[in-house]
This record gives sequence, structure tokens and C-alpha cells, in this order.
Amino acid sequence: MNEADVAAVLAKPISQELLGSSIPARLAYVGVDGDPRVVPVGFWWTGSRLVIATVPASAKVAALRKNPRVAITIDTEGYPPHVLLVRGAATLELVDGVPEEYVEASRKLVPAEAFEGWEAGVRALYTRMVVITVEPDWAKLLDFETTIPKAVEDLVRAYQA
Repeated sequence: MNEADVAAVLAKPISQELLGSSIPARLAYVGVDGDPRVVPVGFWWTGSRLVIATVPASAKVAALRKNPRVAITIDTEGYPPHVLLVRGAATLELVDGVPEEYVEASRKLVPAEAFEGWEAGVRALYTRMVVITVEPDWAKLLDFETTIPKAVEDLVRAYQA
């Protein structure tokens, strides 16, 4: 998928809604043991990249150092479901303190009345974090109104023939 196609998918209104939502993303990667993993993560969308921050000793950091390819899903529970699928290579950067992207991502999840205390606790706890940045190189939006999974699309086409 070329860069323009990825940008077009990510620019769609439903994609933008999902990227700005408080819905945790599901980050899929291959663990150091070779088995797949999927973990929910808070994220920040910069307009071109997904940013996730975590503790340096987390399992995903070790795994992403070995194999940086990831898949990310952000999806809704309602009907029709809206699903944004993203793939890319993760880059990792060890930083001092708590990155602002982590704070902004958390602001979407932590209730406003608890945020100040939450932020103070996080800043006291984390002396270093790893910033995981994913620049999408593939993306697909499934809105189940104008786009559906390819296998279902093929089935519908065969049924209509």
C-alpha cells in the first residue's frame, strides 16, 4: 500500500474519529518466544503517527526490539462496528521522565476529576519511559456500510453472481 493510500484511509472522518477517541488501541506484536500477543494500550495520534509509551522493562519493548512489525486495531462496540486496522514498524526511544504524548493519551482515559492526582503519581513513579512510535504503512477502515472485510466482500460478490 502506498503512502497516499494510507493517508487517504487515515483521513476519512470515521478514521479520524477513532484516532481521536478514548477507545484503547489493541497492539499486536510477536513476543520474544515467537508467540503472538495483543495488548490494549492508550495512544496518541500526532496526525501521522501513533505514539504509545510504556515502562522500559515491559515485555513489548523487548519483543519490539527483536521484531518491530506491529498491527493495531481501534474499534467500536456498537452497530455497525467501525474498525480501523493499521500496520507498521515500531521505533523505540528511551526518554527521561514521562513523555507528553503519554499524558495526552491518558487524558482521554482518566476522568478529569482524577487526572491531576493520576498525573502527579505517574510523574513520581516513572523516571524513564520508552516511546513507541508507529508510522502506518498500511491501513484499512471497515465501517460495515461502505467497506467490509475482503472475505465477506468476495462472498457477497459470489452470491450475487
